[in-house]
Amino acid sequence: MRRVFKWLLIVGVVVFAGIQFVRPARTNPAADPGNALTAYVPAHVAAVLDRSCRDCHSSETRWPWYSNIAPASWFVIEHVNHGREHFNYSNWPAYDAQRKLSLRRSSCDLARAGTMPMPSYLLLHRAAQLSPGDIAALCEWAVPVASH
Repeated sequence: MRRVFKWLLIVGVVVFAGIQFVRPARTNPAADPGNALTAYVPAHVAAVLDRSCRDCHSSETRWPWYSNIAPASWFVIEHVNHGREHFNYSNWPAYDAQRKLSLRRSSCDLARAGTMPMPSYLLLHRAAQLSPGDIAALCEWAVPVASH
């Protein structure tokens, strides 16, 4: 039994070391800070967006140490890429007025539902948790009074 455990451990270490060479790109595309959504919103909303949305929905991701270690790196990079594809606030002027309104409403709805930031992200990023005041500020900006 000890011999089997020893070989399993050796194989596990070799596999773990080998997967470190499968490295998807961790990118932060060049972006003009003047085009970021945070330049177009009140300061208190910008602070919420920066703290809770920036890492997955901008070109200014702060890559944590564990994004260098597979297989966690694969999970993190996939989530960032998916988040940027859905909505990248570094490119806010690129969206037309209808898309902007849709994104604003969606951000409010997802924050209220507790699905954004993603619960898996919040496990390691407690500061990104949205308080009721954060959600209220985001929704007041996101959903214009005329549309209530």
